[in-house]
Amino acid sequence: MKSVNAPIMKKDAMALVTGKPVYTDDIAPKDCLVCKILRSPHAHALIEEINTDIAMKVPGIECILTYEDVPDKRFTMAGQTYPEPSPYDRLILDRRVRFVGDAVAIVAGKTEEAVEKALKLIKVKYEVLEAVLDFHQAKDAKILVHPEENWKALCDVGADNKRNLCATGSEQNGDVDKILEDCDYVVEGTYHTQANQQAMMETFRTYTYMDTYGRLNVVSSTQITFHVRRILANALDIPKSQIRVIKPRIGGGFGAKQTVITEVYPAIVTMKTGKPAKIVYTREESQIASSPRHEMEVTVRVGANKEGKIRAIDVYTLSNTGAFGEHGPTTVGLSGHKSIPMYGQAEAFRFAYDVVYTNKMSSGAYRGYGATQGIFAVESAVNELAAKMQMDPVELRLKNIVREGDVMPAYYGETANSCALDRCLLRAKEMIDWEKKYPARDMGNGKVRGVGVAMAMQGSSISKVDHASVSIKVNDDGFYSLMIGASDMGTGCDTILAQMAADCMDCSADDFIVHGVDTDISPYDSGSYASSTTYLTGMAVVKACDSLREKILAQGAKYLECDVEEVDFDGQKVFMRSKDVSISLKEIGNRVMTNNEEALVAAGAHSSPVSPPPFMVGMAEVEVDKETGKVELIDYAAVVDCGTVVNPNLARIQTEGGIAQGIGMALYENVVYNEKGQCLSNSFMQYKIPSRMDVGDIRVEFESSYEPTGPFGAKSIGEVVINTPSPAIAHAVYNATGVQIKELPITSEKVYMGMQNNEN
Repeated sequence: MKSVNAPIMKKDAMALVTGKPVYTDDIAPKDCLVCKILRSPHAHALIEEINTDIAMKVPGIECILTYEDVPDKRFTMAGQTYPEPSPYDRLILDRRVRFVGDAVAIVAGKTEEAVEKALKLIKVKYEVLEAVLDFHQAKDAKILVHPEENWKALCDVGADNKRNLCATGSEQNGDVDKILEDCDYVVEGTYHTQANQQAMMETFRTYTYMDTYGRLNVVSSTQITFHVRRILANALDIPKSQIRVIKPRIGGGFGAKQTVITEVYPAIVTMKTGKPAKIVYTREESQIASSPRHEMEVTVRVGANKEGKIRAIDVYTLSNTGAFGEHGPTTVGLSGHKSIPMYGQAEAFRFAYDVVYTNKMSSGAYRGYGATQGIFAVESAVNELAAKMQMDPVELRLKNIVREGDVMPAYYGETANSCALDRCLLRAKEMIDWEKKYPARDMGNGKVRGVGVAMAMQGSSISKVDHASVSIKVNDDGFYSLMIGASDMGTGCDTILAQMAADCMDCSADDFIVHGVDTDISPYDSGSYASSTTYLTGMAVVKACDSLREKILAQGAKYLECDVEEVDFDGQKVFMRSKDVSISLKEIGNRVMTNNEEALVAAGAHSSPVSPPPFMVGMAEVEVDKETGKVELIDYAAVVDCGTVVNPNLARIQTEGGIAQGIGMALYENVVYNEKGQCLSNSFMQYKIPSRMDVGDIRVEFESSYEPTGPFGAKSIGEVVINTPSPAIAHAVYNATGVQIKELPITSEKVYMGMQNNEN
């Protein structure tokens, strides 16, 4: 391999660092109508009257749309493969508003100033209804978030809008209760994770226009280009053939843009007016009306014998989907399916869950996608078990972890064909100097330092569901065009796919021009989510390259006037093995442009029956001030098994970024509501995310395994990297103070009060 496993610079690096206009708002026409949303001040209400007459008289206002002006057709904004597991519970605009910030009207005008003025002049009379704000009380409550009759679920996920249930289910292997009764040690705990905002730099934004042929063109910062087309067709009640979606560069997504947050609003304006329109969310809108991580409460029971063998794990998850069900039925599954299987020696497991509607901001996809919440709970419970047994938590894990070749009953019965989790544990232990630092050290200045450990796993695409395809063509002069449908959201997928293609074709990654996603041109791809691109789209690249090589060989043999069995291809030329005769790829590329009936184009598609998990171990060292409870992260050592590392630089950045986000979730981030359901965390002044000064020293290494079903042995890395900081930091705080934090974030107040309670 020359390109794979090489630290090649991202293809768009220079354009981005030199400030080229590549993002949605950069390239939107200057004469676009500006769209903004009038939002509900109530958590639950019915619109009795809405008067737009005065607002329409504001100079420059083009149109104002209410629920009476849009299709009465339910859809989901969740970017998922059809049929979507998420219920069809939305309208573009609805008479019933379900959270503070829900859309009431769309205002479009020639200037932002005119639109802002018009928003203030719209008069709305509401019938304020009682709201469901506590997700513990939502299931079977007398107040229904979705009482409408045209609500529907396409998949059997246990959804029932008459019970405020977005999903419910359970599964079991073995007699969990009986085995737990027979265990020598059992711990039980309930762990609460708050909603978290993805906080990407580029907020949600879209612009739309009608083309010469009367088709709706949508340019949007999205991870799910093809799903956007389907969702808009549903919402607008028009054929997919009348919609084209284009993805420019994305300024971060982290799952937030796996939901169609903004696209429907300028789209309906353009359809009504025939004019280009755009919407750019403010940071406040992105904080109060978007798609944060699902708030979850996870109850765990885990039992072991005296020798330290974990015999049974029982997990129940209560998930708050908010006002709408985007990703509600799917995120919850990962809270059990990506936490329980790490303990592959257990005799039995049970996993049950409820996902409930409430009158809070709708939740959605965020890196880790439910696994993050479940891993915080299960890993914390295992650390508590180790403390109860007075056993080193690293040793407890080494006795129980899944190993290469093991069948994982709690992970859909898949086999761990590649797994270096044991080596990750041992390497991280060495990096953090565990033997010397565990459990804690008194620094002699009123401060104490503790260390903590956690493991994580994720997946690589959604097995038997996700689909990726690519096409590659040889151009004149012999360079290649690589057409992909996967959305590069800053992670560098354009680059790593070119690296794989380069090794397949024995050339340089610079020989490939990678074309971004356009639904009229690109081959179909489910989208950039579920850690799918490297693993799934990478295999499609390998297949396309294999096919293209055969075509190049056939064309070269034709020009050399010999049988194809007599020639080979070295990336630069087709040559006869028995003679010193060859023809360059450059010449082939130019000659096929005339008098030729065979296009040098190949396509490849891939869908996987399995989803091989990447694994990770994170170890944290924290310093706690015993007088104030303040927690400072000193050191974080991480070791990742993502199979073959395709691009070490990009993989390292992915890991460091994911850990930083996980640190934010552990120590700082909190979505706070008041008693009326208003989100108070509406800016970065209130919603704190960590800066570079807050994350300590992050050190990353890789333990390679080889995944036989992946391209060049690769697995995913995008999501697994966010999952270890919360449980590892919580464990380190416990070892330093004896305070077990079960509700994130870990604040100074919680630590201090916990220490006071321990003393009393």
